[in-house]
Amino acid sequence: MLSPTPPMGFNDWARFECAINQTVFTDAVDAMVSTGLRDVGFKLVTIDDCWSDHNRTSNGSLTWDTKLFPNGLLWLSDYIHKNKMDFGIYSDAGTLTCGGYQGSYDHDEMDAKTFASWGVDYLKLDGCNVDSVPGQSDEETYRQIYERWHPILPPLNITFSESAPAYFVNDKNLTDWYKVMSWVPKYGQLARHSYDIATYGSKGSVWESVMTNYGYNLRLARVQQKGFYNDPDFIIAGDPNLTMDEQRSQFALWSSFSAPLILSSDIPALTKEHLAFLTNRDLIALDQDPLVKQATLISQDEDFDVLAKTLAKGDRALTILNKGGSTASLTVTLEKLGFHLGQHCAYHVKDLWTGKTSLQANKIVASSIPSHGTAVYRVTPTAQCKQFLPGGQIFNAFSLNCVGAGNPVWSAKCNATDDQFWKISPQGTILAPFAGNACLSVKGSSVVTENCTSAPEQIWTHGVAGYLVNKATKQCLTEKNSSIRIAKCGDELDSQVFEIPL
Repeated sequence: MLSPTPPMGFNDWARFECAINQTVFTDAVDAMVSTGLRDVGFKLVTIDDCWSDHNRTSNGSLTWDTKLFPNGLLWLSDYIHKNKMDFGIYSDAGTLTCGGYQGSYDHDEMDAKTFASWGVDYLKLDGCNVDSVPGQSDEETYRQIYERWHPILPPLNITFSESAPAYFVNDKNLTDWYKVMSWVPKYGQLARHSYDIATYGSKGSVWESVMTNYGYNLRLARVQQKGFYNDPDFIIAGDPNLTMDEQRSQFALWSSFSAPLILSSDIPALTKEHLAFLTNRDLIALDQDPLVKQATLISQDEDFDVLAKTLAKGDRALTILNKGGSTASLTVTLEKLGFHLGQHCAYHVKDLWTGKTSLQANKIVASSIPSHGTAVYRVTPTAQCKQFLPGGQIFNAFSLNCVGAGNPVWSAKCNATDDQFWKISPQGTILAPFAGNACLSVKGSSVVTENCTSAPEQIWTHGVAGYLVNKATKQCLTEKNSSIRIAKCGDELDSQVFEIPL
């Protein structure tokens, strides 16, 4: 498979968990074809946990549970492929799967070749039951295991989905999580980075589960690249504990992230209303944009998250999430979206829900966004207005506090004020356009904003590790309580990992 854009398809887990059988998948395939889901891009059908026999065969290979799959996985693979779709399967990096079935630990090459012989195109490798190794950290152990799959799968043309990061999410410290996220792109094509999304019938808040995974994805824009996609887990359209606005929001937000769009739903039971947003070609084009950039925050406060995304051919996407409890409206200037405002500039603004396009020169007014709803727009510059400069929040990926312009620069809860808005130039300067048009600069041991000169003290680099490294000092931007300072770069310290607008 090894697609150049994020995978789209179906996985049974969040909807069915272990209550699976052959019919669940053949019915899903048939429905994906008849509803048009396949034809808009949903072409991957993946069996999650609980599919295998509890024991390996006499030669040590995995085999399927013949009661659940009486025709066998070779037959099911052929059924999927005949319908012009791809076949995915689940295994685990540990000794047992999360459901207690045979894991692939110390059987990586054998299992990969077995999967390939069944026509498998995609492997989701979970991370349950990985035993600690004396003298090694858990992060080092997981790295060694997942690294072993890297040379095995590409020759078999099997896409590799890694679940390792999900086992290192920790509210008290994210250092190991950052480390795992820095190496998974080297070994696979996507990684499930945080908690399992709520399963069907969950007693807790399903919306909170969606927002939790959304929140972790916001911290990882620096990691996403062509050929590797951050995975905030399944699209759970049809979950009765989500309103239709919340379901539409999840799809719009995941599309804005260029995240994998993997449905975990009872596909034949999806209504026309579900299918209307799941087959929205404008949103799918947003997800499948060839640049596969992830949307980043323009601003964030108690009520709204406002995100921007760079698209191919000079377009930008604007996504506005209403987190509040009532319908609300918001106006966003095109300048904050990164575009130049001038006498001869105009922009085509397409509402991706309605399909209607208008010509705008200064702003976008998102009217009457429902509670937990999301507005999405695609902005196309006219010929004379092609240039833009990314802008938005710089925030610490652990504390989620925003960096604010001042002397000295400071850190506080994000509140969408102008002094928390920055623009990043291609040369590496970081400009506060609404706070004196000054640049982020190092002055002695302090971090300040001052007149822009492009001196080394004002040049910054930002990479997968998340450090903002100053050219002059070779040191890292560091958060300490409410202050921002410059300090020696550590080893994925919570205080030194930042997200920036892209």
